[in-house]
Amino acid sequence: MAYTYRITAEKLDLPEGSEPVSCTFDVTNHDDIVPLIDRIRALNVLPEEEVAQFTIGLKLFSGVHMAHRREPLFEPLHSHFLDFMKRLKSNAPARAASEA
Repeated sequence: MAYTYRITAEKLDLPEGSEPVSCTFDVTNHDDIVPLIDRIRALNVLPEEEVAQFTIGLKLFSGVHMAHRREPLFEPLHSHFLDFMKRLKSNAPARAASEA
């Protein structure tokens, strides 16, 4: 099943009277991204305030990366990216344990 999301980045620190600045696009992913945020949160690998931006950013990047993995820009990264994803999915050790 595919899930479609609308992503918006809106600049918030504009001078008074400036026109709003934003970028909006739709993206489809094989994962339901919002529940993934809670799954990443449960791993305790990042500070709470970074979990959503990490999860959404990773899903956006991974979709583009996988679509272009054989192209010169992405090919050198592919094996490292797969290792990273395996490590993340293998329930990487909690931050609290690594900081002890």
